Amino acid sequence: MTQLPSDLHPDLVPVAWLLGRWQGNGHGDYPTIARFEFGQEAVFAHDGRPFLHYFSRSWLIDPDGTKVKESALETGFLRVRPDSEVELLLAHNTGFVEIWYGSIDGAKLELATDLVARTHSAKEHTAAHRLYGLVEGDLLYAHDMAAMGHPMHSHTWARLRRA
Repeated sequence: MTQLPSDLHPDLVPVAWLLGRWQGNGHGDYPTIARFEFGQEAVFAHDGRPFLHYFSRSWLIDPDGTKVKESALETGFLRVRPDSEVELLLAHNTGFVEIWYGSIDGAKLELATDLVARTHSAKEHTAAHRLYGLVEGDLLYAHDMAAMGHPMHSHTWARLRRA
């Protein structure tokens, strides 16, 4: 993205590099599950107000890259605060919601959960950390989490290209 949208709220200028639709593949792992590969689409959109709307969907893929089945969905709102601080409210189809706080440093966004709440049917999940960065025009991210009695551990990572 080279030009800022004319209706972009001024608070969002530091995260404007996230705007758009991103697609790609990633990898996942955790002590309680087998390693897996996934495809993903993530969208960061705005409507002129001081937040980005974020939506992501993923699907499991086989070694050939063929879709096997639907996987995670998440949606939320990213708000930029003074001094390059950010807030993220995120809801997941697996039955939990999170409040994240973090910071922006150029084209790098780092976040950690402050609160994780879950429904009675959701698996135990206590904390998470995410790192997003714009690298060679692609969106790279890593997601670590603490869940199911395990301490913070790498969970998913991906490289997404602007669609």
